[in-house]
Amino acid sequence: MATIKFKEASSPYTKPSPSPPVQDTIYRKYLEDVTLKKGLGHPMVKVALFGVGRAGTIHLSNIIASPRLKLLYIVDDVESNRANMKEYWHLDDVTFLTSKQADRVYALEGKKAVLCEKPVAKDNVNTLKCYETAKNNGKPLFCAFYRRFDPSYLDLKERVRNGEIGHVHIIKTVSRDCTLPSLEYLKNSGGILHDSMVHDIDVITWILGEYPTKVSVQAYAHIPEIKAIGDYDTVAVSFCFPSGTLGMIDMSRNSVHGYDQRVEVFGPKGMITADNQRPLSVVTQIGTQGTNTSPIWYSFPSRFMNAYRRELDHFVNIALGKVESSVLPKETLAVSKIASACEESARTGETVKIQWTENELP
Repeated sequence: MATIKFKEASSPYTKPSPSPPVQDTIYRKYLEDVTLKKGLGHPMVKVALFGVGRAGTIHLSNIIASPRLKLLYIVDDVESNRANMKEYWHLDDVTFLTSKQADRVYALEGKKAVLCEKPVAKDNVNTLKCYETAKNNGKPLFCAFYRRFDPSYLDLKERVRNGEIGHVHIIKTVSRDCTLPSLEYLKNSGGILHDSMVHDIDVITWILGEYPTKVSVQAYAHIPEIKAIGDYDTVAVSFCFPSGTLGMIDMSRNSVHGYDQRVEVFGPKGMITADNQRPLSVVTQIGTQGTNTSPIWYSFPSRFMNAYRRELDHFVNIALGKVESSVLPKETLAVSKIASACEESARTGETVKIQWTENELP
């Protein structure tokens, strides 16, 4: 009876319905679907998918699931997969092409909007040419740094930009891959720094809104097969930023305990972290065994599934002219330049200074 005085006399049905929190992006998307929410015109965007590999399969699944997209073409050179792919995904109305036939749907010069996995090209000179071609044709070229679209990373970035911890003193990421990529993939990946670490560089510079002037890298290959192809499997990086902020990246190709992805930002008012996530929230305490939880997400397709979906939705809005791209050409070029400086530092063992011109910085 001690709390009966707090009992409300009115029914919750007499009050305005509460709105879902902005953080629950999945429920908000559900509301759009259940209410059949449409933007002006709400046209269906017709797409061609180039490559159905590690990331391409994620995009294929999301394209098929989207009511905003119609898949017309798949361009892929592994012709032996076509029959199984058609049957599994029910792609009877999709035309399959090889890369030699890609001129039928060629994107940039064909004046099409383009979503491109990083890197846009093998070097900054050709990347810039791609952006210039897109600009001249009046069509967007969107480089997909998918981690920006993860709700936890986005929330962390907004909290930092709102000054919750003051001026950032230290920012660090942990990025440990699971499963170990195949050697066939690694041989053509461009190396761990340009293939994988660019995501961490992008996250750090995107959160801070500034770019490092010095970088120091220690890198080593513990796995003989990776060493034999001239790459690394373990990397530690430190950055110095103009404002005095220090940055760090802790990276591995071989995390046997799952896809270990964390961000920590520290300042004079406190600390903000985006921690590992788990597929299950069940916690057990049996006897004296201590606390047990489920493993963290196993790999990037599951950990960043929501980010990939949100990224694709953003691209559709870009293609329809509803929003501007949230990833700027100068940001993509800057990330690549930093990765190249890291590569030089790893090779020489020296700290590398990065010189920026005014036109290079976003």
